[in-house]
Amino acid sequence: MINSLEILNRMNKGQKINYDHVLNKMIRTWQNDQRRPSILIHSCCAPCSTYTLEYLTAYADVTVYFANSNIHPRNEYLRRKDVQQEFIQAFNHRTNNQVQFIAAPYEPNKFVKMVKEKGLENEPEGGLRCSACFEMRLDLVAEKAQELDFDYFGSALTISPKKNSQVINTIGIEVQKIYDVKYLPSDFKKNNGYQRSVEMCKEYDVYRQCYCGCLFAAKAQGVDLKEISASAKDYLKTRSKIQFNVVK
Repeated sequence: MINSLEILNRMNKGQKINYDHVLNKMIRTWQNDQRRPSILIHSCCAPCSTYTLEYLTAYADVTVYFANSNIHPRNEYLRRKDVQQEFIQAFNHRTNNQVQFIAAPYEPNKFVKMVKEKGLENEPEGGLRCSACFEMRLDLVAEKAQELDFDYFGSALTISPKKNSQVINTIGIEVQKIYDVKYLPSDFKKNNGYQRSVEMCKEYDVYRQCYCGCLFAAKAQGVDLKEISASAKDYLKTRSKIQFNVVK
């Protein structure tokens, strides 16, 4: 199975990398080899997973890994987790796919501790705190992908125009060096991917949150976290639990 480094190492040093082109080259290799790889893709929310799943499931078997201890408060985390599962279930039903779902343990104290130890509490949105958060979550998905013997790990975060895809992919490629699993580079916002995600949210009636989830970012943006928690709690009262069995 092709490693993205086989493509990246042939590029000129200092050249800005189009990670969408890199992914397309990898997909062509899978097709030429008549291979359908298994991918564990990190997702922070259902909106980010929409177009990402529509795109990837044409070429690979995909499992969503919901590893997001950065989301605060707890009720909002539970709402986003539920909405993610609900979308996957609806997507599978409409498209006849078999996308699976795994959730990492919710450990918000670990995220807060990491931010404070690194002194990143007052970093602006998109700054070093975000990079540290990306690294924390990509490390988790790589570890789980190795454990479950996936061919690739990656992230749907690159679909967001507010997330730096160059940073995310650079971190993913570095994390790959630690584990025995390949990183899947991407820039899912390309080719109208972000616009398609907005359309799919309307088609599937998917909840779109007003902040990334981070406690520090929410405070800086003036988000009313008590209101968010109450709204999420009301939502959760109406929901029935959705169960997924991981198929490998």
